[in-house]
Amino acid sequence: MMPRSRPLLARAGWLVAGLAAAACSSGSGNPGAAQTAGGGAVADLMKARGLSEADVTAALKTYTPTGRHDEYLLFGSGGHSGQVVVIGLPSMRILKYIGVFTPEPWQGWGFDDASKAVLAGGNRHGKEQTWADTHHPALSETKGDYDGQYLFIGDKAGARVAVIDLKDFTTKQIISSHVIESDHGAAFVTPNTEYIVEGSQYPAPLGGEYADVSQFKEKYRGGAVFWKFDRDKGRIDPAKSFVIELPPYVQDLSDAGKLGSEGFVFMNSINTELAYGGNMEGNPPMESGMSQNDMDYLHVIDWKKAEELVAAGKTKEVKGFKVLPLEVAAAEGVLHFVPEPKSPHGVDVAPNGDDIVVGGKLDTHATVYSFKKIKALIDAKKYTSKDPYGVPVLSFEETIRGQAELGLGPLHTVYDDKGFAYTSLFLETVVAKWSLADLKVVEKISSSYNVGHLTAAEGDTVSPDGRYLVAMNKWALDRFNPVGPLLPQNFQLVDLTTQPMQLLYDLPIPLGEPHYAQIIKADKLKPHDIYSPIGYDPIADAKSPDAAEGGKERVERRPDGVHVYMTLIRSHFTPDIIRVKQGDKVFMHVTNIEQAHDATHGFAIDSYNINLSLEPGEHNDVTFVADRPGVFPLYCTEFCSALHLEMAGYLLVEP
Repeated sequence: MMPRSRPLLARAGWLVAGLAAAACSSGSGNPGAAQTAGGGAVADLMKARGLSEADVTAALKTYTPTGRHDEYLLFGSGGHSGQVVVIGLPSMRILKYIGVFTPEPWQGWGFDDASKAVLAGGNRHGKEQTWADTHHPALSETKGDYDGQYLFIGDKAGARVAVIDLKDFTTKQIISSHVIESDHGAAFVTPNTEYIVEGSQYPAPLGGEYADVSQFKEKYRGGAVFWKFDRDKGRIDPAKSFVIELPPYVQDLSDAGKLGSEGFVFMNSINTELAYGGNMEGNPPMESGMSQNDMDYLHVIDWKKAEELVAAGKTKEVKGFKVLPLEVAAAEGVLHFVPEPKSPHGVDVAPNGDDIVVGGKLDTHATVYSFKKIKALIDAKKYTSKDPYGVPVLSFEETIRGQAELGLGPLHTVYDDKGFAYTSLFLETVVAKWSLADLKVVEKISSSYNVGHLTAAEGDTVSPDGRYLVAMNKWALDRFNPVGPLLPQNFQLVDLTTQPMQLLYDLPIPLGEPHYAQIIKADKLKPHDIYSPIGYDPIADAKSPDAAEGGKERVERRPDGVHVYMTLIRSHFTPDIIRVKQGDKVFMHVTNIEQAHDATHGFAIDSYNINLSLEPGEHNDVTFVADRPGVFPLYCTEFCSALHLEMAGYLLVEP
């Protein structure tokens, strides 16, 4: 980089050379064009827009010419939207929202029979859930490394977990145990995706039973749900899943052990005070009531031992679910506690599998525990005490390798491939880069503002890539154009390959408050271009028996209602006139018989709240009652061809 003392315009030639090189390497445009523009054109543009050399360097690092794909994909939680957002890196282009816990009209998610059934799988205590608070996406892993096959995500508000198949970026399953009432530590996977771990957040009587909050210590409990994943079927198997009952501490985030620590899960908690609020009943509010003690408890869970006890029948049943009782987990060595600095919000296992880093919101350190030390104390049954529920407590001093003095409000930690850790400091609103070997801070980079979660390229696997980090900031303030009092969140892309680190890009996220993300190398993903064979049902992962075929379209009246077998192809529906009588139950069997890449069609019926999106080869079923007589246009909602507007028809409901 040129010395900063030289005038900006004197460096324009260097920048032009960089721009020309970028143009030549992209294969787009005329290589000579950038050269003939000369230093003056670029320099004038920089001057007119008030751009610095650092600005243009950042632009060159993120600019991705048309037709060129990103090297990485980020899967981020969609917060209150209940969805997942997919972002390309380094371009920071939003590529897709994946409909998960809530209807998503563009994809027709939640409008056809199959996706409605998936959404219904997440109903809680007989109530339909029309929103979600998605938190922690987790990519499937093989030997502790992302394999690009599946994505899992939890819903804090509904204590639910979803399975997304990355062959087509479609949600295939939503499931709830009905044992716990909320989660936050969801979803996290074991190193070979044997289990998806869902940790409860706010304690409640297990199974949704009632007990007054004055019985908090006696009747309220947490739980760690271990969802068994059947990779061959691509689904969670509830019959082989189980819950470990936990004390009523407020459990938080989790991480699974890897390499030498494989077989264990580590889970934060707060509220060793066992406070439960009641600020109008003479008690301190939760905020201060849960923040009195200097230490909380890191949960150390031996899930392989728990698996053995569950198989041996050492469980009780709650809502039809196998639950390993707290007293069994404590007595049989499944559950141990290690003190951790107060109000932790992040537990992250390093790539070496031994170091476990915990950030305490009200501390200034990242505490580095050694699994080897923890395991040695467990094997020797060397405990300092037991908690009120009989869980053995290990020594804080004898389990840690040391503490890194980072700054105010440490939260989450990710890693690179050079031995460095990166921790978000919420109160200081920076990301700290520090050496895992000597626990010393190397540098800090400011974020805008109040950084919470962060993610690095494959930064929580056994083989992180380094390269990029994304700081997920809770406030945007002055970063973007004013859009009223409710502002977007701000994802900031940081280049980790330079010294110092360089901020490259700010991306507004306008669909909810995101919580956590994971970044995977794009070439690990092998999504389908089309559905094949024609008539493919994405939820069943097979050709539908009701798939319509070209030349065999028809309308059949049967005892259960009117069945319409319809095909879609540019630029018409067959049939395009549907005649039914008021009160008829109508079964639409709709197939897009295109096989051309990106030849998606939509199918909507005015006033009947029907909206489907059918990718090439896809089949959907939708069932409704024609309860309102009249004439209802039906049309393609996805601009598919020059005659898109002519791709239409009528539903005629005779009185």
